[in-house]
Amino acid sequence: MPYDPSPLEEIQVVPLSGLHPDGPWQIGLAHDRDMHVLVWITRGQGRVLLDGTRRGFGAHNALFVPAGGLMSFELGRGCLGQALLVPASNAMALPHRPQHLRINNLGEQTNLTALMDVMKTEQTSRATLWHRAMQANGELIGILLRRQGHNDEATAPKHNASRRLTQAYCARVSQYFGENITMADHAAALGVTATHLTRVVKAETGTTAAGLLTERQLYGARRLLIDSDLPIQEIAARLNFSSPAYFTRFITKHTNQPPRALRKRSRI
Repeated sequence: MPYDPSPLEEIQVVPLSGLHPDGPWQIGLAHDRDMHVLVWITRGQGRVLLDGTRRGFGAHNALFVPAGGLMSFELGRGCLGQALLVPASNAMALPHRPQHLRINNLGEQTNLTALMDVMKTEQTSRATLWHRAMQANGELIGILLRRQGHNDEATAPKHNASRRLTQAYCARVSQYFGENITMADHAAALGVTATHLTRVVKAETGTTAAGLLTERQLYGARRLLIDSDLPIQEIAARLNFSSPAYFTRFITKHTNQPPRALRKRSRI
């Protein structure tokens, strides 16, 4: 069958700053996205919330988060790299699970950098069949990641009960952050007490279970304030806040600005 790029949503390659065009909160808060995200670090270091744990990363680390996976990034000063953004609907041969890959082989480092550079050039030039070139190079990146991940999995230790619990909780945060579900509800659904859940999540991520949920709610609220013209009361209702007044207090507490001021400032 001839290749038809028309049904494909656009694949993008962006610098690290392209992950947070509206401010550092866009990567600093725990959140998920409706696209697959590959971050390729070429210089510097930082920390990432990925696959239910918080860990450090450095140069020549590839961080892959499937669509819907909870994540956050702390980029150190001078951290450089690129990000590949792939719509969840794209059937590219990317890994199925989150990956933190330390790519030590110089040839593989060079290949990954070159593939992303080629994609960036295609994206900018939009020459004939550029969609097809983006897809083809993305497939090669996916194969590189899956081969590297397969090699790493052969020697990686099995996840313990604490990690599995945190992974399950992070998945629930992504799925249910906008619903009126208490911490006790989350804990009960996972078969543990709220106290145990809080202790385990804190040990694995450095943030309490309630803190991760708050971050995801705050991210969702800020996105709607910036990206939509919905009235404040409708945003509050969509995120299951008990009242617009409570929503305003929530935003003001965590941003030092009321919702309308935050929206206005983002559009200057």
